[in-house]
Amino acid sequence: HVSLKPAAMSFFLRAACLQSLKQTTGIVGLEVIPNGRQVLGDLVKQVLRSVRASIPEDAGYRKVVEQTYEHRLSIIESNEDPGAIEAAIGSGQLEELVAQARDELGLIPKMAEWKPWVFDHTIKIQDEDAKKEEPAEKK
Repeated sequence: HVSLKPAAMSFFLRAACLQSLKQTTGIVGLEVIPNGRQVLGDLVKQVLRSVRASIPEDAGYRKVVEQTYEHRLSIIESNEDPGAIEAAIGSGQLEELVAQARDELGLIPKMAEWKPWVFDHTIKIQDEDAKKEEPAEKK
């Protein structure tokens, strides 16, 4: 039976933690975010607040953004492990998800300005089948 002193245990725990830290994303220009889970969680909440404050409830863009980011938030809140979060979301590494959220935060004000859900023109729908002449009945 081997008994480790607290100092020795602390050394081994630190060594194990250091080995598990990601050194690189493997993507040029995308640096590792040591507290990526926390950063991503905060950004996801910002995206949800921003889209709800800026975009009408019935706009398709808002519905898609809310669905996407509510799903991501539920995964982040139910997982501590960054690898599990990445796997469950399935859209890249935490650092990529952070970049996506930052991009969304930049897009929301532009969408609010552009208002693509507002139409100021009439859309005419033609029924292609109605254009075809129906064959005369045989008597």
